[in-house]
Amino acid sequence: MEERIIYITQGDMKRLRALIEVCNGDGSFLEGLEGELDRARMVAPGEIPSNVVTMNSIVRIRDLDSCEERTVVLVFPEKVGGAEKVVSILAPIGAALIGQKEGDVIEWQVPAGRKRLQIVEIIYQPERVGNYDL
Repeated sequence: MEERIIYITQGDMKRLRALIEVCNGDGSFLEGLEGELDRARMVAPGEIPSNVVTMNSIVRIRDLDSCEERTVVLVFPEKVGGAEKVVSILAPIGAALIGQKEGDVIEWQVPAGRKRLQIVEIIYQPERVGNYDL
């Protein structure tokens, strides 16, 4: 399967690379995120397509195996704080979402096995409304 290009804003890339460096050695879970960043095309916040998942985006996703839909917010780990709809970028699903587009189907290894998710809708993307410094 051909890998699609994913897009990451310059600010998100900088913060995510720093996060990986701080967490280095804390497990192989970072390899997935690092791989996503390595293949990403970095763009200025004002140039990110409006249908791409960025940090702090609110995204409706569908589990293609169970057909269950849920809405999640992709956040940095310090923002998790027990909220049930929040997904850390360090979680396998969080790393899978970053840079993907509406309609994309992603496959990712999670503790319970292989998951297939579709990005149904990006309800809110900060850059779409001019919020570049979250």
